[in-house]
Order: sequence, then structure tokens, then C-alpha cells
Amino acid sequence: MTGPRTLNGQTAYADRILDLIAPKLELVEEELRRNFFSKIATIRDVGEHILGGGGKRLRPALLLLVSKMLRYEGRRDIVYGAVVEFIHTATLIHDDIIDEADVRRGRTSVNYGWGNNLTVLVGDYIFMHSMHMALGEGNLDILRLLSDATIKMIEGEILGTEQNGRTDLSIEDYFSIVSRKTAALFGATCRIPAYLVELPESQAAALFNYGYNLGITFQLIDDLLDFTSSTEVLGKPALSDLKEGKVTLPLILAAPHASARERELIARVAARKSFDGLDPAEVLAIAERYDTIEQTREIARDYAHRARIALEPFGASAAKETLELALDFVLERDR
Repeated sequence: MTGPRTLNGQTAYADRILDLIAPKLELVEEELRRNFFSKIATIRDVGEHILGGGGKRLRPALLLLVSKMLRYEGRRDIVYGAVVEFIHTATLIHDDIIDEADVRRGRTSVNYGWGNNLTVLVGDYIFMHSMHMALGEGNLDILRLLSDATIKMIEGEILGTEQNGRTDLSIEDYFSIVSRKTAALFGATCRIPAYLVELPESQAAALFNYGYNLGITFQLIDDLLDFTSSTEVLGKPALSDLKEGKVTLPLILAAPHASARERELIARVAARKSFDGLDPAEVLAIAERYDTIEQTREIARDYAHRARIALEPFGASAAKETLELALDFVLERDR
């Protein structure tokens, strides 16, 4: 399999998910490569760098699986699969600029390789090119859906940036960011196929709810991996989020129980964006001491259960079974 065809180390999950849509997912990859071609050398070079890094391609895979469950036979799902991956890619590029990241998926980040000035422009280009692709398909309902999702993602990024370095975030603050920054695009991705076939609004809404709740599950597990994974597996150092000033749910849940010294330790790292003179193991120990890693995992399981319930209106099929399997994949992923 090529890089994008392997979602991550859980090979059994990945193979079962991808086998059903492998031919179309390969066409999504071709669509991405074709749309990264430009007379501007920087756009081509950045495109090669991004595509060479692979990626989970989870959003296009979900879109294709929902399309298959709805028995859609055309190729517009291929184009929209590339569109949602482009939108996701643009947000990652802008995130890396904001976070001053130098690594993405185990490789040099775009901003580190090309500098912030060019990188922000390339991110803008990818955003606008994705909308241009969607406009070319001629469905204004889908374009509106994607525009709304993109606006929410930017709102989430603004809220996250405003609250960066703060350690007094509430659980509501956290989910306000996550619902916009991550879940909105997952929800839109899974609703898009409803526009490609005739589907009752109740079922279209159920597809959005599936994607939305899966998106929150994905982010919760992503936050957990920052505590539990390694640089070699995850492609970035453990506790990178806190080092970037982001206080995620395990530490938010721990805060009411933590001692003044423990809260001060977390606040110092978040404010300074550095572990200089401090041992990261002390922060890990706080989350372990108050069992908030397992609490966060249990919340993720709850959102996965909500996503599973959202699929109940749809008849049994291999595609539906695979969408249910995708929930297990997200819960068990290691990167």
C-alpha cells in the first residue's frame, strides 16, 4: 500500500476500513496531486512535500464510506474527498505557523522549510483552491456547508489563540473550541454525500451527527496521545500541546483536584511555552495521579457511542459496518 492507504499502525483496522474504498481513495490522491500542480514553483514544491508526508486521509475515507453506504455511484465524492482534505491541510499549515512548529507527521513542517510569509500564503491558496474546486461541482448547498464549517474552524482557531497560555479553562471552554476547530469539518464531511443522493433531512442530519461526534472523539484521543505516545510514534514530542500553551482536557479535569504547586507547574509551562528547568514527567504524573487520562478516554468512548447511535437509521451494509469500525479505529489509534 502507498502511504495514504495506511491510516496508522493499527493495520487490522486500517486494512478493513480502506479495502472497501481503496480504488476511490487512490483517485482522491490523484485529485490532490493534480490540484497541487501550479505554474508557481513554490506551490508545486510545497504540494510535493505535503503529499510526500502521507497522512491518515481520514476525512476523505469517511466521505467515501458514507457515499458507499448511500449507494452513490458517481465520482463527485472523489472530488469532494479531495476538497475536505485540502481544507484540513490548510488548517494544519496555519496551525503550524501559529504554534511555531518545526515538525509535522515526523517531517519538517512547511513553515520551517519555507518560512512563515510564504507558508501563510500557501495556506490561503489551498483554502481558496478547495472552495474553487467545490464551486466547480455546482452544488451551492455543499459549498455553503463547507463555507460554514470553515468559518467555524477559523472561529475555533481564534478562540484557541485567545485562550492560549491560560490554565483556568473550563470544560465548556474546551468543547467550544473542539466543536468548531475539529468536529465541524468532520460533520460536514459526512453530510456531503446526502446531497449527492435523495435523502430525507432526518437522515442527512444523522450523518452530520455521526461525523460531528466522531470528530470530537478524534480530538479527545489526539489530546490523550500527547500524554501517552512517543516522539517516534506520534511524530512530535510528548506534551507538545502544553509546551505550545494549550491546556487540554486531561489537565482541565485535573485542575480542581490539583495542589497549588501542581497548578503553578502547569501554569508556568503554559505561560513560558517551555519546560526549561522542569521535568515533563511531573506534568504527566499530575494527570496520572488524578486519573484524568482514563476519564478523558471514557468521555471519548461516550462520544463514539453517540456517533454509533447516529448510524442506526441506515440499513445493514458493509459500508455501515466499516463506519462503525472507524469509531473503534479512532478510539484505539496510536498516532
